[in-house]
Amino acid sequence: MFFVLSKLLDLALLPALWLVVLLAWALWSGRRGPLRAALLLTLIGTNNALINEALLAWEVPPVPLAAVAPADAALLLTGVTNAEKSPHDRVYLKRGADRFTHVLWLWRAGRVRRIIISGGHGSLGAPEPGAATEARELRTLLRLAGVPDSAIWLEEKSRNTRENALFAKALLARHPDVRSLVLVTSAFHTRRALGCFRRVGLAPQVFPADFRSTDRRASPDYWLVPDADALGRWSLLLHEVAGWAVYKMLGYC
Repeated sequence: MFFVLSKLLDLALLPALWLVVLLAWALWSGRRGPLRAALLLTLIGTNNALINEALLAWEVPPVPLAAVAPADAALLLTGVTNAEKSPHDRVYLKRGADRFTHVLWLWRAGRVRRIIISGGHGSLGAPEPGAATEARELRTLLRLAGVPDSAIWLEEKSRNTRENALFAKALLARHPDVRSLVLVTSAFHTRRALGCFRRVGLAPQVFPADFRSTDRRASPDYWLVPDADALGRWSLLLHEVAGWAVYKMLGYC
C-alpha cells in the first residue's frame, strides 16, 4: 500500500499537471484568475536560476574522491535503469546513471573492495516478462566494466529507500567482516537515504552522484531564459522533499 501511495504522490506533485489543470479551468470557466495563476506558475516553473538555487540548497554537496576513506564496500542504490523498454537483451539507462559510474570510480580508485547493489523491480505493476531486477542489470554493467562477479553482491527485494536500508542491513548481518560502507545515490536523495540507513543502525560515508544542480553563473541566460526542463526538476525536488517529510513522520529516517 505504501508503495502505491508513493506513486500517487508522485502524480500529485507534478507542476506540469497543475499547469494543465489551471489552463483547463480557465478555459472552462472563462475566469482570469486561473489563467493568471497558470502564467505565474509558468514563469516560476521554467526559471532555471530559481530551481537551480533550490537544488543547491537541498542536494548534498559533492565529495572529492580523495576524501573517501577506504571502505569494505560501496552500497549502490538503484533507480537508474529502464526495465520498461524491450528487447531485454541489454541494459537501458536513464537519468541518474552516474550513480553507476561513481561506484565504478570508487572501485577503480581502490576505495572499496566490494560493491553491493540494492534494488528490485521499481514498477507499480508486475515486471515485464524477461525483465531482470535493477540490481541484476547493474551487475551486468559492472561485469562489462571489469569488476569481478565475486566482488558484487545483490539485494533484489527492495522497492523503496526504507526497504533498501532494511534489506541491506539483513544482508550485512550475514557478512560481519563488512564493517565500513560508502553509500552511493543521487545527491537530491542522499538526505533521505542516509537517514534511513542510520535509523537501522548503519553509518555509511556518502558519495553523492547524479547532481541536478549546476554551478551558479552570472550570465543573463541563467536568470532570464525560460527552460522547459526546469519544470521536471521542480517535480523531482518536490517529490523528494515530500518523501523525506513523510519518512520523517513515519520514523523511517
